Order: sequence, then C-alpha cells, then structure tokens
Amino acid sequence: MKNIVTRSITGIIYIALISSSIVLGPYSYALLFAIVTGLSLWEFYSLLEKNGKSRIDKVAATLGGVFLFLSGFFWFAGLLPIKYISLWFIIMIYLFIRELYTKEEHAIRDIAYTFLGQVYIALPFMFLSRLGFLNDEIGTSDYSPILLMSFFALIWVSDTGAYVVGMTFGKHRLFERISPKKSWEGFFGGVGFAVLASILISSLFPGYLSVYQWIGFSLVTVIFGTWGDLVESMIKRSLGIKDSGNILPGHGGMLDRFDSTLLAAPAIVIYYLFLL
Repeated sequence: MKNIVTRSITGIIYIALISSSIVLGPYSYALLFAIVTGLSLWEFYSLLEKNGKSRIDKVAATLGGVFLFLSGFFWFAGLLPIKYISLWFIIMIYLFIRELYTKEEHAIRDIAYTFLGQVYIALPFMFLSRLGFLNDEIGTSDYSPILLMSFFALIWVSDTGAYVVGMTFGKHRLFERISPKKSWEGFFGGVGFAVLASILISSLFPGYLSVYQWIGFSLVTVIFGTWGDLVESMIKRSLGIKDSGNILPGHGGMLDRFDSTLLAAPAIVIYYLFLL
C-alpha cells in the first residue's frame, strides 16, 4: 500500500513537471529537458561503471550530451545557426584523445559506451524538441506545445491502458525473455487507449491534423514506445540490475521513466516530418 501511495505521488509530480514545462513555453521546456538529459546520461554511465563495464569521463560525456540537446533546441528555435552543434564534436574528440592517456586495456569499449549514451539518450531528446517548432523550415522561433504535450499524453495513456488491461486479461507474454510481465493483451490495451485518446485530441484541435493523422501519431508513439521500454529492459538485464536508479521514489531511475521516449521520440519526429 505504501509503495502504491509513493508511486502515485511521484507520478503526479512527474506529470505535472513535464506538462507545465511544455505548456509554459520553450525555455521552461528546454531547462527541464536539459536537466533530464544530463541526469539520464549520468545515470547510464554510472550503471556501466558500477558493473565494471567501463571507465568513462562522466562529467565531459554528460556535459557533451546536454550541449547537444541545447544546441539542437536553439537551432530548431531559430536562435542559433547549425554550426554551433559541431562544437559537440570537440567534446567527443577530447574523449577519444583522453583514452590515449588512461592506459586502459579496453579503450575501444569506453569510447563505444560513451557514444552509445549520446546516441541512445542525448540525440533522441534533442530531436524531440523539433515537435515544438512546427514550421517546415527550421529557423523560426514559433513555438507550439500541442504535439509535444500530445506525445507525452499518449505515452502516459498507453502505459495506463497497458497496465489495466494487462493486469486484468494478460495471459500471452509479449517478450518473456526480456520482460516477463508484459503481455500482448496489455500491449493492445495500450494501443486502444492511445487511439481513443488521439481521437479526443483531434476533436480538441480541429484542423490541426486530421483524425487519421492523429491515429497514426498514436500508433507510432505506442509501438516505438513499447520497443523503447523493451530495449531499456534488455540493457538492465545485460547489466544484471532491476532498476536504473532510485531518483524517482517508487518508479526507479530516469531511464525507467523515459525509456519509451528514447525510441518513440525520433520515430515520431520522422513520422511528422516525412509523412505529414
């Protein structure tokens, strides 16, 4: 009972922070997600170190990921030219050169894990920012919270639907080797809830996207969000851990909360840019 109360309180605060940062404007969103990017990277690299997998310059790698997110955000907002993103490579070059002087036997592993964190965490959060700037041409500062807010709302609704339907009717395992508790019934429950939510969103914002485009939006979000959840579970299993951290009481770590986002974000941006 205590754990349910803790999870509920943490969940409410989590949703309130995400929602308010998006709705209040681009800078509150950028600030919160720069912090989220940094904490997620630090958590990821710490997990690798604790399990003896590598020795990474966590400070430089984390700052590099945060810089990548912010430079991408300000480029999408039309406040910085794209050339500033290239400065991210200076940090990555430093991390390459650093390995020359650490005398580690497995330097290639340290470099590979460092770049894995950038591609797996920092890059998806950077591209997620594109949903806030809806013009076809990058370089304007027009910000809209609608797609960003809808993206997270659909993830939360699908998670709720998957949990309720899975707990009630779940019998057939979705991916037992990676996540024994997830079921096909729960997955389709999440899809159903998300589709219904997308239809509601289309009615709240008529003329923004068609109802079929919103349904496609929800399907891409749920399918790739589920894969994102499974990929994070695979990483945790390979490291022999249950939760990625304990920063969020009752929920685990940052990666446990944003696992769906990490694959769904680039997928939904591609869907929006190329199919809409």
